[in-house]
Amino acid sequence: MRRWRQTAQDSWLAQRIRISYLILLIPNLIFLLIAFGYLMHVYARYEAMLDSVVTASEFSLDFKKDFDYETYLVIAGSVSPRDSALNRMLADAQRVVEELKQVTEEGENRKRLQSAEKYLRNLGVYSDRIYENLAAQDRYEDNILIWENDVQIVTSLVQETINEYVYYENRELLRAQEDTRRLIFHFLRISAVLLILLFAAVLVFSWFVPRRITRPIEEQVRQEQTRLRKAEFELLQAQINPHFLYNTLDAIVWSAEAGNEKQVVRMVGNLSDFFRASLNKGKETVTLREELQHVRSYLEIQQIRYQDILTYEISVPDELGAYHIPKITIQPLVENALYHGIKNRRGGGTIRLIAEDCGETMEIRVTDDGTGMSAERLMQVRKGLTEKAPAESAIYGLYNVNERIRLNFGEAYGLRIESTPGEGTVVTVSLPKVTKISNEIVKK
Repeated sequence: MRRWRQTAQDSWLAQRIRISYLILLIPNLIFLLIAFGYLMHVYARYEAMLDSVVTASEFSLDFKKDFDYETYLVIAGSVSPRDSALNRMLADAQRVVEELKQVTEEGENRKRLQSAEKYLRNLGVYSDRIYENLAAQDRYEDNILIWENDVQIVTSLVQETINEYVYYENRELLRAQEDTRRLIFHFLRISAVLLILLFAAVLVFSWFVPRRITRPIEEQVRQEQTRLRKAEFELLQAQINPHFLYNTLDAIVWSAEAGNEKQVVRMVGNLSDFFRASLNKGKETVTLREELQHVRSYLEIQQIRYQDILTYEISVPDELGAYHIPKITIQPLVENALYHGIKNRRGGGTIRLIAEDCGETMEIRVTDDGTGMSAERLMQVRKGLTEKAPAESAIYGLYNVNERIRLNFGEAYGLRIESTPGEGTVVTVSLPKVTKISNEIVKK
């Protein structure tokens, strides 16, 4: 009876411990969900404003000059009304204004678009009058007066209105960018406080746990520590991505201001693919093919930003694409190659990503021809990968990848680093060939 009672008490206490952990984690989860939802809202707002600026850029900067000149050619008889491009120019301008109305939410800018519509309708009326005068003949002076006193004034108003629209939309873009920065800073501060409170609560609670259930609790604590380490690695990646996000958004804003709409569309598309792959519906593993698409989106964006110094090559056998690896394994290695290798070399360089089938395992090599590392620095980096916590933030990305691989697959797998000063660095990822079946990872 006593043994049964002791077992029941231990089970009850273990259940209380589990419930306590859940209570401690729920505020963190709620905060993460709220922060993520708000970030998505800000991003959607930012994307809508980008769309409006790109659409506005379709409105020809030479609209006034082109329309005024085409009108004069019609009046002078150099172009017949039938061959005139006036109606097409007005139709194109009205289409752009209509598209802008679909994506513009700011009240004052909607009023500007309404004014632009009114001006374009007036231009249509003036064009009709000119055509009527031409049909009646001997009204050249009347048409010249319409051209000078009506057409040229209204085209100036149209151009000025669209320019004001683009200016205020860009200002809203900058505000959205600042909102995103503030959100991320708040998120990091609150996350740090919540982590401190979580650790403090766990330590206090563990201090008062009865000794008779020490073993079950220690086993549970070991399991929770493993989960917590994985959560810390995910949080570290979540802290890295926002810095890449604002740098990319800055580049998008510069491109939009420069009127390079094709580059804006390309960068936004790659950014969308990058974050879609990062989220991956909450899954911890992805196929090598999906991971390579994530890396390719990252490199496409960085190649636009560093087009004078960066080239890259990816060579991976198709048969390896279906095997699973921990998500965001290769991108941090490519990022290290860019920022610590290529950027520090004069004249730029190349990042090469090569995968090789090694029987029961596969190896993925990320090679750069950057500045490389001295023997002393290489030893420090290798040592940092084996420590419980790296002594410097510069290798957090490598440490994160190495630890997640070892947690998932064991101590036999992970990273190897070779480097030669002035020649470059090679980071080799050793992984088992595994497939995912019924939510379980099975070795091939």
